[in-house]
Amino acid sequence: MVGELRYREFRVPLGPGLHAYPDELIRQRVGHDGHPEYQMRWLVLRRAEDAEGGSSQVDCKAEHILLWMSTDEIYANCHKMLGEDGQVVWPSREAAREAGALDKSVLEEMETDVKSLIQRALRQLEECGGTAPPAPLLHTVHVLSAYASIEPLTGVFEDPRVLDLLLHMLSSPDYQMRWSSGQMIQALACHDAGTRTQILLSLSQQEAIEKHLDFDSRCALLALFAQATLSEHPMSFEGIQLPQIPGRLLFSLVKRYLHATSLLDQLNDSATEPGARNSSAPEELSRKRGRLELDFSMAMGTLISELVQAMRWDWASSRQGPLARSFGSIFQPRPADAGLGLPPAQAQASLRRPARFRPRSEFASGNTYALYVRDTLQPGMRVRMLDDFEEVSAGEEGKFQQSNNGVPPVQVLWESTGYTYWVHWHMLEILGFEEDVAEADEYRGAAGSGVRGGALPSCRWKPMAELYALPYVPPAAEDAEESEHLTQAEWWELLFFIKKLDGPDHQEVLQILQENLDGEVLDDEILAELAVPVELAQDLLLALPERLDDSALRDLLNCRVYRKYVPEALAGQPAYPSLLEAQAQPQEPADAAGVEEKDAAPQPPRSPLRRLVEGYGPAGKIVLDLEQALRAEGTQESEVKSLLLLLRQQPQPFLVLMQSLDTPAANRALHLAVLRVLRRLVDFPDALLLPWHEAMDACVACLRSPDTDREVLQELVLFLHRLASVSRDHAVVLNQLGARDALSKALERQLGKLDQAQELRDMVFKSEKHAHLYRKLTTNILGGCIQMVLGQIEDHRRTHQPINIPFFDVFLRYLCQGSSVDVKEDRCWEKVEVSSNPLWASKLTDRNPKTYWESNGSTGSHHITVHMRQGVLVRQLTLLVAGEDSSYMPARVVVFGGDSTSSVNTELSAVNVMPSARRVVLLENLNRFWPVLQIRIKRCQQGGIDTRIRGLEVLGPKPTFWPVFREQLCRHTRLFYLVRAQAWSQDVAEDRKRLLHLSSRLNGALRHEQNFADHFLPDHEAAQALGKTCWEALVSPLVQNITSPDEDGTSPLGWLLDQYLGCLEAAHNPQSRAAAFSSKVRRLTHLLVHVEPCAGAAPRPNRNRSHDWGSLAAPGLPTSITKNLTGCWAAAVEEQVNSFLTSHWRDEDFVPRFCEHFHSLQRSSSELFGPRAAFLLALQSGCAGALLKLPFLQAAHVSEQFARHIDQRIQGSRMGGARGMEMLAHLQRCLETVLIFSGLDIATTFEHYYQHYMADRLLSRGFNWLEGAVLEQIGSCFPSRLPQQMLRSLSASERLQRQFHLFQLQRLDQELLKLEDIEKKIQEASGKEHERAGEEDAKEAGAVAAADVTEEDEDEDENDDLYYEGAMPEVSVLVLAPRCWPIASVCHTLNPRTCLPPYLRGTVNRYSNFYNKSQSSPALEQGPQRRLQWTWLGRAELQFGDQTLHVSTVQMWLLLYLNDLKAVSVESLRALSGLSADILNQAIGLLTSSRGPLDLHEQKDVPGGVLKVREDSEEPRPRRGSVWLLPPQTYLKAEDKEGRNLEKRRNLLTCLIVQILKAHGDEGLHIGQLVCLVLEAWQKGPCPPRGLVSGLGRGSACSSTDVLSCILHLLGKGTVRRRDDRPQMLSYAVPVAVTEPHTESLNPGASGPNPPLTFHTLQIRSRGVPYASCSDTQSFSTFR
Repeated sequence: MVGELRYREFRVPLGPGLHAYPDELIRQRVGHDGHPEYQMRWLVLRRAEDAEGGSSQVDCKAEHILLWMSTDEIYANCHKMLGEDGQVVWPSREAAREAGALDKSVLEEMETDVKSLIQRALRQLEECGGTAPPAPLLHTVHVLSAYASIEPLTGVFEDPRVLDLLLHMLSSPDYQMRWSSGQMIQALACHDAGTRTQILLSLSQQEAIEKHLDFDSRCALLALFAQATLSEHPMSFEGIQLPQIPGRLLFSLVKRYLHATSLLDQLNDSATEPGARNSSAPEELSRKRGRLELDFSMAMGTLISELVQAMRWDWASSRQGPLARSFGSIFQPRPADAGLGLPPAQAQASLRRPARFRPRSEFASGNTYALYVRDTLQPGMRVRMLDDFEEVSAGEEGKFQQSNNGVPPVQVLWESTGYTYWVHWHMLEILGFEEDVAEADEYRGAAGSGVRGGALPSCRWKPMAELYALPYVPPAAEDAEESEHLTQAEWWELLFFIKKLDGPDHQEVLQILQENLDGEVLDDEILAELAVPVELAQDLLLALPERLDDSALRDLLNCRVYRKYVPEALAGQPAYPSLLEAQAQPQEPADAAGVEEKDAAPQPPRSPLRRLVEGYGPAGKIVLDLEQALRAEGTQESEVKSLLLLLRQQPQPFLVLMQSLDTPAANRALHLAVLRVLRRLVDFPDALLLPWHEAMDACVACLRSPDTDREVLQELVLFLHRLASVSRDHAVVLNQLGARDALSKALERQLGKLDQAQELRDMVFKSEKHAHLYRKLTTNILGGCIQMVLGQIEDHRRTHQPINIPFFDVFLRYLCQGSSVDVKEDRCWEKVEVSSNPLWASKLTDRNPKTYWESNGSTGSHHITVHMRQGVLVRQLTLLVAGEDSSYMPARVVVFGGDSTSSVNTELSAVNVMPSARRVVLLENLNRFWPVLQIRIKRCQQGGIDTRIRGLEVLGPKPTFWPVFREQLCRHTRLFYLVRAQAWSQDVAEDRKRLLHLSSRLNGALRHEQNFADHFLPDHEAAQALGKTCWEALVSPLVQNITSPDEDGTSPLGWLLDQYLGCLEAAHNPQSRAAAFSSKVRRLTHLLVHVEPCAGAAPRPNRNRSHDWGSLAAPGLPTSITKNLTGCWAAAVEEQVNSFLTSHWRDEDFVPRFCEHFHSLQRSSSELFGPRAAFLLALQSGCAGALLKLPFLQAAHVSEQFARHIDQRIQGSRMGGARGMEMLAHLQRCLETVLIFSGLDIATTFEHYYQHYMADRLLSRGFNWLEGAVLEQIGSCFPSRLPQQMLRSLSASERLQRQFHLFQLQRLDQELLKLEDIEKKIQEASGKEHERAGEEDAKEAGAVAAADVTEEDEDEDENDDLYYEGAMPEVSVLVLAPRCWPIASVCHTLNPRTCLPPYLRGTVNRYSNFYNKSQSSPALEQGPQRRLQWTWLGRAELQFGDQTLHVSTVQMWLLLYLNDLKAVSVESLRALSGLSADILNQAIGLLTSSRGPLDLHEQKDVPGGVLKVREDSEEPRPRRGSVWLLPPQTYLKAEDKEGRNLEKRRNLLTCLIVQILKAHGDEGLHIGQLVCLVLEAWQKGPCPPRGLVSGLGRGSACSSTDVLSCILHLLGKGTVRRRDDRPQMLSYAVPVAVTEPHTESLNPGASGPNPPLTFHTLQIRSRGVPYASCSDTQSFSTFR
C-alpha cells in the first residue's frame, strides 16, 4: 500500500473498477538494445466509487504484476520516480536498516555463538547415530532457531553446514527432531520471500533428498513453499476441479518450479550494470547468458512436462483432437455467422452456402439483411439459425413454414426438435431448397482444402494490396533458406528429448549429430547454437520414440516439432491403445468368444483379467505375467520388480486395471481378481511409484455404488486401507475424492460389518489438513507457472526474441482449452419432468421467481426429474424457494442419480432447508456424469403435504482454465501496451514529426502479436481476445492522444493531415521527399482504421410478443477510435475548405474550382482511409462546418453561384455532341459537391435560387429528362421541396392537357350527334309527305330545322365553344401553382380578349371553361375553388417562311400582331399589352437582332420607334432551320434587394425564436411546438411588426422549413441547445450575438464596403401575445 499512496496519481485502468498503480522498483538490467530496463511491481486494485463519486475503497487483497519498463516508459507513466538528472531513483532502505541495526561488537559476538552452536549440533548429531536424539541436541537446535529469527544474522546461516544439519534433521525418524528442523526453517524464512525461496531451493536441490524425507518432512517443506508463494501468485481457481496430485509428485513439481525460478532470477541479474556489456570480456558474458537461457528453457520444459502429466492434460489431448485455427487477422472482429462458438461440425457446416443466397456478413446492418431474408425466403426452403434464441441454438437447421405480422414473425420446423418454433428474420441464413443444399455440398466437396480456413465473404471494403489490408500478417510462403534448417526454438525442443535419453542412447544420438555435422566436437555450448538441417531432424525424430519412456514419448508425440516434421504415415502409432479405446474393448472379446465357441475346439475358460487386457498386446501380457508372478507360492521379487519397471514405462494397462472397478456390479469376478492383484502389489515398495492417484476415483465410485457386492466391497476396503497405510499420500488423495462420505454410507449399508473400514475412514479424516495443503500447493504451482509464462510473453513482446521454451505451445493450448466451447447454462438438460401437474412444469425454468410449480399428492411423493445432456457434468444444482409459501415450502430434499429413470437409486446429497432460505444448493462440482437426476422432496415445512418450487437452476459444464488465463493474459497485455502507448504518446507530444514513425512502431507490435497468436494460441476466441485487448490498450489510447488538440488548438494527427493535404501536388513525383512523407502518412492512417467496428450483438429477445423493431439487430455504434479519427479528419477538411472559401469565394470560376477542391479532398480521403462511409461523412461534415462559418450574404452568394452553375450546365448539355457530354460530366461533379448543402442553413437560399432558375428553364426551354435526374440526386438539398413540387405541377398540367383533349373530342361528338338527329328528322318528314298537306308540313319542318340550326350556329359563334380537329394550331396550357412557382407580379398578367388573335383566344376560352367545370366537379368540392390567371410566361414556335422561330409568348404576340399591320409603334404595343418597358424592350431587342425577322425604325415623332417586318433584300439571314430568339437567362445577385430581404427574414426569425425560448426559461420547448409558435407570431403579429414583414417582398412568406433552418443555424452557433435526455427539447443557451462580422462588398466593382449589419431593439407594447410571459412591455430584436 505504500507504493499506492506514493504514486497513486499514476493510475492505469485495466478494466471496470480495476486499476494498476506503480508500487516498487525491483531490479535493473540491460536490455537487448543496450539501454537499461527496470522491473516495476504494479499493484492491481479494485476500486468502488462511493455515492458522491469522489473517494473510493481499496480492496485489501491486492494482486501485483511485474513489468519491465524502459526509461522513456517510466518518464511517461510515473515520472516522479526519476530524479532531477533523469535517472531512476531507487527507494531508500536506510530507515529499515537503522531499525534492525545492532552494535558491531555485539553482532560479532553473536556470529561467533552461531558458528559454535552449528558445530555443536553437528557433533551431537553424529554421536546419537540412529538412536533417539538426546535432549541437548534439541536444546541446541532451539537456540539456533532463536538466533535465526534475527535478520542481521541471516548471512551466518548461509554456511553449507547448516543445510547439512537441516537435511539430517528432516530425514530423522524422530518426530521431535523433524518438528525442530521445521521450526528452524521457519525462523530462517521469516525475514522475506527471497530468503525463504533460497532456503527451499537449496534444500530441494540436494541429491536424493526424497529418499531421506518421510511424509511429515516432505509436508513441512511443502507447507513452507506454500507460505512462500501465497502472496506471490494470488490466483484463484475457484470452481475449477483440480486433479488429485500426491505429495511425492507435488514435491517434484516444487523442485522443478524452484529450479526454473532460480534460473530466471539469474538471467535477470546476469547484466545488472549498464556498462556490463562494454566490459573487457563481452564474449564470456554472452556465453554465460546463452548457457543460462538454455538451462532455463530446459528447466521450463521439464516443469511444463511434469505439470501437464500431473494435471492429466495429456489424457484430454488423447481424447480431443489437436486444435487448429485458420490464419487471419486477430484484430478484425469475426462476424457473428462465421462459426464462432459453434461446435466443429456446425462451424464446418456454416461454409455450406449456395452462391445465390447472400450471407449476413455482406450487409451493412441487420435491418437490410432482415428485409432481404423476408423478400427472398419461400415456404419449403431450408434455413440455418445464426444466433441462440430461447429454445433454438445457433447452427440448427430447419424448413421455413410461414410468416405473419407477429413478433417473432417466422415459423420454422426445426430438425433437432421435430416441432416448429418462431424466430426473427435476421436470425436465419437461407440454404435454399433441397437441390440447392445438395449443390452446395457438392461444391464444398470439390473446393476441398481450398475453403478450409478461408474467410467468409464480406461486403465491407477490403483493400486488395497486402500493405493496406493486413500489413502485419506474415506471408504464407517462408524464406527458402530458413526452411532448410530448424529454428532455434524447434532445435531446443528436439534437444530437450535428446537430453532425456540415458547414457548409451544419448551418446548414440550425439554420434549421429557429430557425423552429419563434419565431425565437430559437440559440447553444451555448441549444441545450443547448432543449425540442424530438416532432413537430419526428421531422422532423429523417427529414431527417438524407440529410446524414450512412456511419459517422454507422450510429450514427443504432442510437441510442435514432431507434428511439423514427421509425416503421419511415418510417425506410426503408440505401442498400446489409448485409455478411451481400452474401456470399450473388454466387452468385445466376450461377444466374439461366444461366436467362436461353436466352431472352434473346446478351450479352457479364460479368466476375467485375461479378457480385460488381451486387447493390449505385449503391454497387456505384462499384467497377466504380473498376476501369475504374484499368485505363485514362491513369489520372485526380481521378476515382479522387472514387471513393475515395465508398467512404470507403459502405465496404461495398470490404469485400465484400476478403472475396471468402475464397471457395473455384474463384473463381480473381474472386480475380485483385480483387487487381489492390487492388494498383493501394494506390498512391493517399487509398486508405490505407479500412478495410483490417476485411477483412484474408480475405487471411490465403487465404494459409492449401492450395487457393489459385499465381498468386493470388503476386498476394496482392505486394499485401500493397505495402500493408505503404506503411503499416506494416497490417504490424502482419497480425502480429496470424498472417500470419507463414501465409507460412511458403505458402513450404513453394511450395518458396520466391514473390516478396517472405520480405521480407513479415520485415516482419511486425519488427512484433511494435508489435503488442504495439497490443493493450495497445486494452485500456487499452477499460478506460478502461469505467471512465468506471462513473463516470457512479456519479454517476447519487449525484445522480439523468439520463445525457445519446449512445450510452450502445449501449455498454452491446455490453458486455452474450453475457449471455443460455450454451452449455455440453461442448455445442460434435455427435459424436466415432474411427479404431478405437468402443465406447470415450465414454471421451474422460466426464471421468474413469482411463478412456481405446485405438486399434488401425498407427503414424500413429490419429485422433479432432470434428464441431462450427454457428457455434461453438473457444476451446481440449485432450487429456488420462498418463505412466504409457508407449509408449501420444502424442508428436506434428497437428490438421487441414475443411468435411467428405472435405476435412480444412488443418493448424491441430502439437504435440510431452513425456513428463511431462498436458494438451496443441492449439488456442486460432480466428477461423474449422471444421465438422470431426481430431486425428491421428502418433507415440507410445518408438516405440509403439497410443495411449491419457485425455480430450478442447473449450471454446467465444468469450468476450464481458459477464463482464468484469459483474465491474466488480457490484464498483463493491457498493462504492457497502455504503458507503451503512453510513452509513444509522450514522444509524439514532444515532437510532432515523430508521428511519422508511429506506423512502423505499431506495425511491429501488431505483427508480433499476430505471429504469437499464429504460433501459440490454438483457436479463434483466444486469438481474438488477445487481439482485442492489444488493440484497445495500444491503438485506442494512441488515437485518443494524437487526435486531442494541444495548446494551439491543433492535434498532432490534424497537423499531419494538413501537411499531407498541402503537399498533394508535390507528392506526384515518386522521387521527392513529399512522396515519401505521403507514403508514411497513408500507411499510418490505413493501419489505424483497418479494423472495422463490430456490429453490436442483438439483445436477447424477450418472451413478450409485443411489436419490437429492435429485433432487427441494428449494428452498434462505431468505436471511439473511429469517432476520434473521423473528428480529426473533419477538422482538417474544415480548415482546408475554410481557407479556400476565404480566398476564392468571389472568383468567377469559384464553383468549378470548389468542385475540384472537394473532389481532391474526396480522393485524399480514399487514399488515407479507403472508401469507408464514416470518413466520407466526416468529409462532408468538415465541408459543412466551413460553410456554416460564412456570413449570410457570403453563403447566399455561394449558393447562388452553385445554382447558376447547375443552370448553365443543364442548358449547355442540350447542345449534344462532345460538348454536351462534357457539360454533363461537369454537372455530375457539381451535383456530388452540392450534396454537402443537405441539412444546412445554406440549403434554404440554394433552393430559392435554384427554384428561380429552374422555373426559367422549364418555361423557356420546356421539360427535359435531366431535370428529374438532377432532382433525384440532390433532392435532399431542398428543405421545402419546391423544385420537386414544380415538376409534379408540370405532370399535373400534362394530365389536364390530355383531359382537355378528350373533353374537346367529347363536345365535338355531342355536336355531331345533334346534327345526325336533325338530319334524321328531316328525312322522316320528307318520307310522309302527302299531296298538299304533306308539302306544307315539309316546309314547316324545314323551316323549324333551319331555325334550330341557325340558333345553334349563333350560340356557337357567341360562345366559341366548338372544337374542330386540325383547325387550330397546337396549344398547350401549363397550369402553374403560385405556391411553388416563382411567378413575380401582376404586370405579367395576360388579357386574352385584347392580346390574342381570335383563333388562339378561342382555345384559351375553351380551356378556361374546361378548367372551371373540372373545378366544380363533386370530387373537388371539398377543396378551395381555383381560378386561372393567364400570364405572359411561356414559349411558342412560329413559322416564318422556311424558318421555325422559337420565341417567348410576348414575342409571339408581337409577331402575330404584325400579320395584319405593316408597322406598329412600340408605345402602342406597351399600352395594349400592359407590360413593363424592360420586358418589352428585351423581347423586341432579340426580334430586331441580326437573326430576328423585325426591324426597329427610330422616328422623332414616335417614342420608342416603329417595328416593321424585315424585307428579304435588306439583310441576309439564314432561310431554313430553327432560330432561337428566346430571352437569355437572367441571373440574380446575392447583394440585390431580394438577397438582403432573405437575410432580414432570417434575422427576424432568429430573434423571434430566441425571444420565445427566453420566455419559456430552462424548461424549453418541443421543437414542433416552437415551430408552431413562430409561424403563428409571424402571421398574426404583433411581433415582428407588420411593416417589417410586408417590406420583405417575396421574403415575407414564411414556412416551417424556414423556421427549422433558423433553428439549425442557432444550434450550430450554440445559441440554442438540446437536452441530452430528450433531444427534441430546445432551450436558450447563451445571449444572442448583437453584431455579425463586417462583410466586404459582394460586388467587386462597388465603390465601397456594404453598410455594417447591426441590430437594435424596439419596445413594442402589446396585449395577449401567445408565446410571451405576462409582462406589460415586450422587447423584440429586428434588423434595420
